[in-house]
Amino acid sequence: MIKIDNIDIEPLQVYKELREAAFRSDRSFIADSPKVVNLLLESDIEVKSILATQEYYDEFGALVKAKKIPKVYLTTKEQMGKIVGHKIHHNCMMHGIRPDDIGLNAVGENILMLDNITSSENVGSIARSASALGVDTYLLPKSSPHPFNRRALRVSMGYAHMLKIHVYQDIFATIQTLKERGYRIYAAEVSDDATMLRDLQPAQKWVLIMGHEGRGIAQEILDECDEIITIEMQDGVKSFNVGVAASILMYTLRKNNF
Repeated sequence: MIKIDNIDIEPLQVYKELREAAFRSDRSFIADSPKVVNLLLESDIEVKSILATQEYYDEFGALVKAKKIPKVYLTTKEQMGKIVGHKIHHNCMMHGIRPDDIGLNAVGENILMLDNITSSENVGSIARSASALGVDTYLLPKSSPHPFNRRALRVSMGYAHMLKIHVYQDIFATIQTLKERGYRIYAAEVSDDATMLRDLQPAQKWVLIMGHEGRGIAQEILDECDEIITIEMQDGVKSFNVGVAASILMYTLRKNNF
C-alpha cells in the first residue's frame, strides 16, 4: 500500500484528467464509489490502481488483495478531493482499462441501439437496464457518451462492463448490415402508424433504436426501420424519459426469455 505524500505524481494524474467524457488512447477509465468499484473488482476488468481511504480498505481489503492490483494508494477524502479537483462524497476510486469495443460481427441476438442520446445519465441508466434484462449488446454513435465514461459508469452501477459495446460510424450502414443478417429493426417513437406495445409480436433477433431525448428519431431513420413501436400512455402525456421507455420496451421484447 502506497501512502500518498505528493498528490502531483504522474500515476495520480489520470484521476484528475478522466472526468465526464475524457478518455485516453489506452482505454483508461475511472470508476468511483464502493458499489461500482467493488463490482468491477469482482469482474475480469484490468485494474491499474485504486485510490481509497483507510475506512474503505478496512472493509474491503480482502477484495482488493484478491485482485492483485499493481498500485494501491492510501489517501483521505480531503486529499482525494484535491487530487480530482472537486469535493467528493465517496471513499474510493479505481483506474481501469475498459475492454475493446466489439465489431458488428460479434453482436448478440438482442441489441439496444442509441441514436444521438446526449446525456451520460441516460446512457448509464439504459446500460444498467439492458444488463438486468439480458440485452447484452449496446450500439452507440461516436457523438454519444461512452458507457465507460465516469458518470455513465456510475449511473449504470458498473454493470456496463457486462455489455458488448460497439461504436458505429454510420447509422444507416449499420442498420442495413443488421437487416441483412436477419435482425428486425424496431424504432421507439410516438407515431400514428406505430404498433402499440400491447400488440407487439417480438422477433427472435431484434434491434431496438432509442432516439434523441428531445428530437426523437429522425424520419429518414424511421424509414429504414421494420416497425415503429410506442408505449400506451394516458391522454395528455407525450412521452416517457428515454431510460424508462427503453426499460419497458426491452422487458416486453425479452419477456418470453424469462
